[in-house]
Amino acid sequence: MKLDPLRESWMTAPETRAVLDALTTGSGEARFVGGAVRNALLQRPVTDVDIATPLPPGDVTRRLEAAGLGAIPTGIEHGTVTAISNGKPFEITTLRRDVATDGRRATVAFTTGWKEDAARRDFTINALYATRDGEVFDYFGGIRDLEAGRIRFIGDPVTRIREDYLRILRLFRFHAWYGRGNIDAAALQAAVAEKSGVAKLSGERLRTELLKLLQAENPTPAIRVMAASGILGEFLSDPFDVQRLERLVDIDCANIFPTDALLRLAALLPNEPDTAEMVAERLKMSNADRERMRGLLTPNERIAPHLSIRDARKLLYRLGQQQFRDRLRLRWAEDPETSNTVRWLALLATADAWQRPVFPLSGRDVIEAGIVKGPLVGRILSELEEWWIDSDFAEDALSLAERLKAMVQATSY
Repeated sequence: MKLDPLRESWMTAPETRAVLDALTTGSGEARFVGGAVRNALLQRPVTDVDIATPLPPGDVTRRLEAAGLGAIPTGIEHGTVTAISNGKPFEITTLRRDVATDGRRATVAFTTGWKEDAARRDFTINALYATRDGEVFDYFGGIRDLEAGRIRFIGDPVTRIREDYLRILRLFRFHAWYGRGNIDAAALQAAVAEKSGVAKLSGERLRTELLKLLQAENPTPAIRVMAASGILGEFLSDPFDVQRLERLVDIDCANIFPTDALLRLAALLPNEPDTAEMVAERLKMSNADRERMRGLLTPNERIAPHLSIRDARKLLYRLGQQQFRDRLRLRWAEDPETSNTVRWLALLATADAWQRPVFPLSGRDVIEAGIVKGPLVGRILSELEEWWIDSDFAEDALSLAERLKAMVQATSY
């Protein structure tokens, strides 16, 4: 099988040619590897372009720099140099074999054997190589597995998992993206048998892999197996609400909503603030994602499909657009009545069109109305803002002034 470079613009782009020219000058050799080849064979978009070469990392760096390209030693101990060509990164890795592994990281030795390099990769569909003219090298039946929608480990599944326990999650992620039907029996059996090894993985690696899985068009079947087999429970606290996740995914597909992995993760978890904290800590989330999870899993101010536009504006003001949309979509995923779809869509449209109004008064206005500077100023201002919100953000300056005057007079009695 061959790829057609004329149809694959990533293969012939000037920045790609510049990197390949630098690596193949003289006796150098280089091939595209992994996801770029896999996706091209499936006629899916290619984003990241990785390259393998027998050249040692030092030689790679010298060649890139001699060609005027950037060379960043991103993983030099594992033979990886990132080339920068016209602002685009290319990960270049020297052919290698594993010398020792501990379930999280590997000690490697460089090699010149392409099949030896392929043998250390996880799945057959990721051990595909292609030359710049499109010739594909498949050492372990990866093309056949791609056509069958089968995610199969290279070699013994248990051995491959023990080399890096993240491969358990990668099994489910790749099945969600590329698999069809049931997960490969030998791979699943090994993943279940070795699931306790997931506890050895860092939160950062778990987060990255889980969110990639949830980013698939329909991750629910894979997640369902992970939950039922106890694999998900190795790093997240159950109970898991797979049904709510499934409904959210169905809504995404039906309405062509962009995939939101963090929202899908929240749909899978119970509505408890403590859960948000535990998950954020276990997965080492950023402060922004941690705060968003708190909002997603806080059961207060539940949004219903019959919410009036006026009440929707009140919640939008208090929660903000992001949190309002988040809670709305989770509540929608809990709603068994498909006849409410139009109402949910109308509320989302309200959120999209909403612009936060600015409360027109400040503490200075309260002081000028006769209140001595102190805690009472803040209390009056807060009560006045609540009245303004309840009145649907009244723009009548006279009404606000009269309300303030009445509140000030009330404090004098």
